[in-house]
Amino acid sequence: MTWIDTHAHLDAPEIQALAGGVAAVQAAAVACGVRLCVLPAVHPAHFEVVRDIAHAHGNAYALGIHPLWVPQSTEADLVQLEAALSHHASDPRLVAVGEIGLDFFVPALCTPSMRERQQLFYRAQLKLAKQHGLPVLLHVRRSADLLLKHLRSVWAGAPAPGQAGIAHAFNGSDEQAAAFLRLGFKLGFGGAVTFDAARQLRHLAATLPDTALVLETDSPDIPPQWLYATAAQRAAGQPQGINTPAELPRIGALVAGLRGTTPDALAAQTTANALAALPRLRALWEKG
Repeated sequence: MTWIDTHAHLDAPEIQALAGGVAAVQAAAVACGVRLCVLPAVHPAHFEVVRDIAHAHGNAYALGIHPLWVPQSTEADLVQLEAALSHHASDPRLVAVGEIGLDFFVPALCTPSMRERQQLFYRAQLKLAKQHGLPVLLHVRRSADLLLKHLRSVWAGAPAPGQAGIAHAFNGSDEQAAAFLRLGFKLGFGGAVTFDAARQLRHLAATLPDTALVLETDSPDIPPQWLYATAAQRAAGQPQGINTPAELPRIGALVAGLRGTTPDALAAQTTANALAALPRLRALWEKG
């Protein structure tokens, strides 16, 4: 039973600060059956770090500008992204443009000017993905409908086969899920689905078609319920657990239970779905 973590930020300071750093985190993941991780970048300053980690530990990576980084980004960063995608075009470990998207949850990103600026960066990066023939890793937070609108606009209806990608940490409605699936996207499920209160998310995880789901941790973010400490617990001195790719099999087992299947079957299906969403992963997976 082996798994693919389709979204892990192993360049994050929280991961780097753990005993043994990335090497220890990677070893623990492999020991749990997580054979491959996809590492999305969030800003040009992270591009080479993410690429180096992917090459050092046998993972894949994506390059993009995260919406949370848009306020401190400039058009020069888009130029740098285009240059990096061109420079590394032949790198088999570069599998997507990401993490890109829109975030209308963080108040500072919801002003009219910042909403407009996010959309400018999002559309520009969609165009770069189309230009380079790469799928995208989408950040979707209270923004699904507008993300879909721009996807249809930039792609003149729908992405070409193999160039859609993954709607990461999806938490939308049934209708929004169906709209992403019609465009060829897979939907990423991770730690959020482990919470008892996540009724809509669990409903989606239980009822979506077999070919719709991929699994992810978003390490070190979105810890599963067993690692989560409430604000009151943190104030009392209980530390927040650090989410790593080693948590993926336990997340997968919970999703398998929701779907009435076995972890083995879910691991096989979500691996096939990840390879379909990110076609360059297949050569890495088969290479082992």
